[in-house]
Amino acid sequence: MPDPAPTTTDRVPPSRGPLGADAVLLGFVRALRAAGVDAGTERLYAFLRAVDVLRPGMRTDVYWAGRATLCGGHDDLERYERVFAAYFEAPGESAPRAVRAAPPPRLRLAAREVSAAPRTPGEPAPPGPPTAALASSAEVLRHRDVAELDAAERAQLRRLLAAFALHGQTRRSARRRPARRGEVDPRRTVRELLRRGGEPARLRRHARVAKPRRVVLLVDVSGSMAPYADALLRFAHAAVRGGRTEVFTIGTRLTRATRELSHRDPDLAMAALAAAVPDWRGGTRLGELVREFLNRWGQRGMARGAVVVLLSDGWERGDPELLGAQMRRLHALAHQVIWANPRKARPGYAPLAAGMAAALPSVDAFVEGHSLAALERLAAVVRGAAGGEAVVKGVQGA
Repeated sequence: MPDPAPTTTDRVPPSRGPLGADAVLLGFVRALRAAGVDAGTERLYAFLRAVDVLRPGMRTDVYWAGRATLCGGHDDLERYERVFAAYFEAPGESAPRAVRAAPPPRLRLAAREVSAAPRTPGEPAPPGPPTAALASSAEVLRHRDVAELDAAERAQLRRLLAAFALHGQTRRSARRRPARRGEVDPRRTVRELLRRGGEPARLRRHARVAKPRRVVLLVDVSGSMAPYADALLRFAHAAVRGGRTEVFTIGTRLTRATRELSHRDPDLAMAALAAAVPDWRGGTRLGELVREFLNRWGQRGMARGAVVVLLSDGWERGDPELLGAQMRRLHALAHQVIWANPRKARPGYAPLAAGMAAALPSVDAFVEGHSLAALERLAAVVRGAAGGEAVVKGVQGA
């Protein structure tokens, strides 16, 4: 009888070439987390164990293993269905119009061959029988630069972005609600005592309600950002669907795009946005437009205590000193200012552009924005997750 297949901790996915099953499954879990599914470490381990018990090369088995271990409630099911369909959809295939409960097997199998040649004395035994590994292109796609994708890969990327979720860091509001632990609620406690006629009763307690902070996205749609604009705006569309998110496009004009991006269908939202934004692929006037945003919306409350994210390469045709001054105003109002720059991932990048250099001292987190994995890390930084990219202020982190 052959030895049992090695566990996922024994399989180290190669950095290049066909990916092992463990790397694909871990990438799938990361995509679920980006979509808002609370797939913690315990659920991840349970998922990997379930896949090992079943058939890791069969799409149906992976589907049911993940559905049983990674979903914590009814709200997670819809997100799980969308992420699974997008993640394991082969490039060039059209996405299914309706979500199916048990999708048919479509995973391609990549078997690791075990050499049949006789072993020399002292040679270690092979690590077991051929192991079927999931060879999904989605894990490779996660780390590809958006500007380098072909049409089929862009279609798959759009399906993955449609399952995104973006929530700001939670804060405690002034409102309180009944809770098992917390401060004593004197009014409810007295009412309970009166209802019992003065007989001893359990103390009633309440706690402050935690709510996510508002997220404001300023998306650069100028000519230099053209290769990334579609992906970033679809990322913004998913954020708007999550609630408490405002989106503005910046180029030569400032356009509030939250209403257009509120359409449930991403393609309809993009069509409405294309008709509403007059400055596609134009120049960049970051300083003037950040000032306009602060004067019209930010100073009046939209930026107060919010997480403000600028998605731009930092090219500025106007006065860099004006941008620096407006970024200082923004930093004083917002809870956190994040700048996502697609150019940051390029080898040897340095924030030498005048606009980028002027803005960085007022930026709390400077992150990449060139790929799906980079946008996942950006979402983690926005919600304040410990697993997100390290938050580095100023030029350090460039």
